[in-house]
Amino acid sequence: MAEEKGEILIYSSDDGVTKIDVRLEDETVWLTQQQLADLYHTSKSNVSEHITNIFKEGELDEAATVRKFRTVQIEGGRNVERNLLHYNLDMIISLGYRITSITATKFRQWATARLKEYMQKGFTMDDERLKNFGGGGYFKELLERIRDIRASEKVFYRQVLEIYATSVDYDPKAQTSIEFFKKVQNKIHFAVHGETAAEVIYHRVDAEKEFMGLMSFKGDQPTLGEAKIAKNYLNEKELRAMGQIVSGYLDFAERQAEREIPMTMDDWARHLDNILTMSGEKLLEGNGSVSHQKAIDKVEQEYKKYQAKTLSSVEKDYLETIESLGKIERKGSKHS
Repeated sequence: MAEEKGEILIYSSDDGVTKIDVRLEDETVWLTQQQLADLYHTSKSNVSEHITNIFKEGELDEAATVRKFRTVQIEGGRNVERNLLHYNLDMIISLGYRITSITATKFRQWATARLKEYMQKGFTMDDERLKNFGGGGYFKELLERIRDIRASEKVFYRQVLEIYATSVDYDPKAQTSIEFFKKVQNKIHFAVHGETAAEVIYHRVDAEKEFMGLMSFKGDQPTLGEAKIAKNYLNEKELRAMGQIVSGYLDFAERQAEREIPMTMDDWARHLDNILTMSGEKLLEGNGSVSHQKAIDKVEQEYKKYQAKTLSSVEKDYLETIESLGKIERKGSKHS
């Protein structure tokens, strides 16, 4: 019996609202204990313990909730068919109220909102599912979002942050997010040229160099703000390498969405490290030898020196005008 058993996915939308995407078969969904663990981002042993308690307490009837399905799985590098226990939508909901995880919390928030709406109105409706004729729109929307990120002109590391924010369990306050936000820019810089963002600024800014050592900026001269941005000190080869790293990250994101494989915060954090080490690059450990403040202090010192020895465009205009007037005056005195 290799029949369809439905799908369910709990995720956060762009605006942080919890959504549930469900594809039902015969008005229910059947998941194994491992799939239930993956759904709520917990351990299989934790799921098993809760299932035992649910049946022991009489919350659900085991005969009506459990069914065996023949499932093909890979064991020792070969496909093996086994009869595995699957649990229906009733069990999925019951587990959502017992498991302690970020995803389970999001499920409870979603379910409470639906229950509140039902108690107030006597009915509850999922407008998005009605628009999409029964759901299944998550991965289509995700693919469009990834392609929008690729087409954007955002700084490379910000594109990586945007992809990270597509995690099904995305929570900006989670410890995984805090660590990712702190290190993502430095990890990419370090993989490209062996220095953190602060280190590359500190070691390359120099009032004696042309344009203070900056390789890219707008206008005739770099501004103080531009001098504080690490990417502006990178040469063409380094920028190309940085673009290739981010492109690989986006390619993987697109493939996962096309294959309808949900990605968690941990998945994305781990995959960034995989991409950075794939070509033999060193992975950043620690926070580097130069603090952000130390780099900024040096930039401000060098910028003052640079300004003192560099003429502004209006000063150049002034001197050119004075010089041309002097030539005219000297020329006039010769003819008099």
